[in-house]
Amino acid sequence: MAESLRLAVAVIGNVASVSLYAAPTVTFKRVIRKKSTEEFSCIPYIIALLNCLLFTWYGLPVVSNNWENFPLVTVNAVGIVFELSYVLIYFWYASAKGKVNVAMTAIPVLIAFCAIAVASAFAFPDHRHRKLLVGSIGLGVSITMYASPLVVMKKVIQTKSVEFMPLPLSVCSFLASILWMLYGLLIRDIFVAGPSVIGTPLGILQLFLHCKYYKRRVMEEPNMVDKQKGNLEKVDLEMGDMEKNVTNPSNNNS
Repeated sequence: MAESLRLAVAVIGNVASVSLYAAPTVTFKRVIRKKSTEEFSCIPYIIALLNCLLFTWYGLPVVSNNWENFPLVTVNAVGIVFELSYVLIYFWYASAKGKVNVAMTAIPVLIAFCAIAVASAFAFPDHRHRKLLVGSIGLGVSITMYASPLVVMKKVIQTKSVEFMPLPLSVCSFLASILWMLYGLLIRDIFVAGPSVIGTPLGILQLFLHCKYYKRRVMEEPNMVDKQKGNLEKVDLEMGDMEKNVTNPSNNNS
């Protein structure tokens, strides 16, 4: 029964996490369409890439005992494909300065992962110490990944707009956090459950901001329409006056 429950939570968690990884495709379709990264930041995607790399490595038999953490391998391998694609798209459409910033962030991150992988594989003789090393670093990176939306949330509060915090991303983040926390508790692995202790309340906060500022944005849109209508009416009146002056030149001479 317990094994079936763990498997069910792992499968649903995988679906939620893949949805989380896929959610930014809406954002990057916009980047491709406009051929500009606008005000989006690439740092969350680089951190997410490192997180996927670490937990894929954590789940492999080199670090874990056999395939005890196989669900981590499957979901994070998919995550690597998504996050790497986002970073490459961002790099392609970024300005010259943006490209430098991406390179200066991504290259050290990849070097750091390679160093961790080599150290865990050759410097530690058993799985327990390897899991302790990779899991501890992965825990720290995951907490950073879940905390990175704080920058976006600050922008949402300042601008009173959720334009740069897509709703699908917030919903999937919330669901994935809850499911992986439950899975980590079921398998009694603090390195799997730990990040979600931070991710779950942050996910709730993101959803709260969506509820608060989405309504405000919807209410503001008719005002913009009214303003545009007012401008059109003003133009029509001015054009009408000009036509009267042309057709009645006496009015100009009086």
